[in-house]
Amino acid sequence: MGFVKSQNSIFFLVLLILVEFSWSDDTTNFIYKGCANQRFQDPTGVYSQNLKTLFTALISQSTSAKFYKTTSGQGQSAISGLFQCRGDLSNADCNRCVSNAHQLFDKMCGPAVAARIHLSGCYMRYEISGFKLAGATDLLYKVCGATRVRGSGFDQKLGSALGQVEKGVTGGTGFYTGVYENVYVLGQCEGDLVGGDCVECVQSAEQKAKSDCGDYVSGQIFLQQCYVTYSYRPDGVPGTLPSGSCSGQNTQKTVAIVVGGLVGSGLFIACLLVLKSAFKKKREVKY
Repeated sequence: MGFVKSQNSIFFLVLLILVEFSWSDDTTNFIYKGCANQRFQDPTGVYSQNLKTLFTALISQSTSAKFYKTTSGQGQSAISGLFQCRGDLSNADCNRCVSNAHQLFDKMCGPAVAARIHLSGCYMRYEISGFKLAGATDLLYKVCGATRVRGSGFDQKLGSALGQVEKGVTGGTGFYTGVYENVYVLGQCEGDLVGGDCVECVQSAEQKAKSDCGDYVSGQIFLQQCYVTYSYRPDGVPGTLPSGSCSGQNTQKTVAIVVGGLVGSGLFIACLLVLKSAFKKKREVKY
């Protein structure tokens, strides 16, 4: 009896650890990075100090806001930056996600004059004064699950599901997540992209999702100022809404400037519990 109780206790402990991993890593999974080729020329340390001040301000604001944008320094040495958390995150989860993203910049991009880190629950970016950014609806990164949907009618389901995202982001928050006939969808605009501009960006992402990933079971489309993701569960099994955190896809990515990959062994273990098959990626990334 003692041995059985011991086995049960061990199983419960392992299960608890896995659940802890699943929850703790769900919003901090690495999705992609974009790093400028140019490096800081910083003999006086002014850029380093401005970047440090910028990150401190962003992390501080993430305890009470889902979006914040600011500039540190003046003139040619000024550095602008922002963070955007997913609309369904708590303040604590937003802060944790932003803090995790901040820790990856130096490791993944070094002293780049502009960089972007996107995790499953948030993204951060910064750029020096005068750096030319991509347009609001320019494609930065995409992932399509390699498994195709069998049978007919999926294009209509996907179109209707993505249409719900378009309607949802117009509600004032710029964020929507939901499910339509087993198609789980999520979409979000950057905090200062509102009204018609937000809708236009989401429409562009939806069109890209349908044209590039439309006959696959999942797709993630990230534009400069908005993103849309979907995941089709034909068996109706409940699961995490598509956020890039556990998609059953391998970690290889083709990048125009950098190469990224998934991190987090805890997430890997959690994914093993719920995935029945592995997928490959159709991928495309640029800064």
